[in-house]
Amino acid sequence: MYTVRDWFYRHLSDPQIVGLTLIVLLGVATVTLLGSMLVPVFTAIVLAYLLEGLVRGLSRYGVSRRWAVTGVYLLFVAFVAMIVLAVMPVIMNQLIQLVENLPAMLDQGQQAVLALPENYPEYFSAEQVSALLDTIRREAISYARGLVSSLSFASLVMVITLIVYAVLVPVLIFFFLWDKGRILGWAQQFLPRHHSLVVSVWREVDLQIGNYIRGKIIEIIVLWFGTYLVWLFFGLEFSMLLALLVGLSVIIPYVGAIVVTLPIAIVAYFQFGASSEFMWILIAYAIIQTIDANVLVPLIFSEAVSMHPVAIIIAILIFGGIWGFWGVFFAIPLATVIQAIMKAWPRATAEDEPEPEPGA
Repeated sequence: MYTVRDWFYRHLSDPQIVGLTLIVLLGVATVTLLGSMLVPVFTAIVLAYLLEGLVRGLSRYGVSRRWAVTGVYLLFVAFVAMIVLAVMPVIMNQLIQLVENLPAMLDQGQQAVLALPENYPEYFSAEQVSALLDTIRREAISYARGLVSSLSFASLVMVITLIVYAVLVPVLIFFFLWDKGRILGWAQQFLPRHHSLVVSVWREVDLQIGNYIRGKIIEIIVLWFGTYLVWLFFGLEFSMLLALLVGLSVIIPYVGAIVVTLPIAIVAYFQFGASSEFMWILIAYAIIQTIDANVLVPLIFSEAVSMHPVAIIIAILIFGGIWGFWGVFFAIPLATVIQAIMKAWPRATAEDEPEPEPGA
């Protein structure tokens, strides 16, 4: 009979299992205790993973790694500069316009709510609508006061953070790509003597995380600009801002698409009212999500490990609750890490079980 004591003895006596366990615990402790301070490093690692695929692609065609890194890095800097100089001003301008239009939109919404008792007397009463509006008004005033009180300090911190990111992240990206071999070699010297199990898990994790990051960034960009063209066709206001929200919604699978439906529906309703244009915009958004789920995702993530939607949602809830945004973004790769460890973890077999005692 294979007992719990036999299991502990078998695994705790294996130096590779002990080494893998210590490395996992050290990684969890580092992210938990130092995660907020290491955000620039995590950001640079994510972007370095994105660019590493292009570097490897050029290397397959005989380009030396040094030249490949240099070319890919310069293209990346040019792309970021184009986004910052050409796209971000449009987004900021639309965001300012949206804020300026909020009073008119709220007034229009209030008039629509006040008309509910007249249009649907069997469902709504004037007292219910009045109480609802008073509650919304109180919550809005409370939120606005809290936002104003913390705005100056938050703005200062945000400006300083952006300056630090603008300096540190590009430098870290370059060195992660340029000295990748040296960095991995330096880290390998701290591994335990018997580390074949660690290397096996790392190869699987490295492949899956690389595929996930590159695929997710490509999905965000394609969905962002594709949706922008659709909104331009319909003449929807704040098209670039809303398209960006659609692109970023894929960071949180399933849930993000549902949440982003609300601002799209609100803007379309206040612009077109309950008209055919409003319905066509909702239909177009549904078609975009269908194409993303059934065409774009299978095409981009063909090499990634498929996971059940329930497992993805549970991973998002757990890792998002622990590490916030980064936990949500890396929920699927972190779940993949756990899956890789479980696959590599030795399992008890009939040969491992102790032989029964004579006479037993």
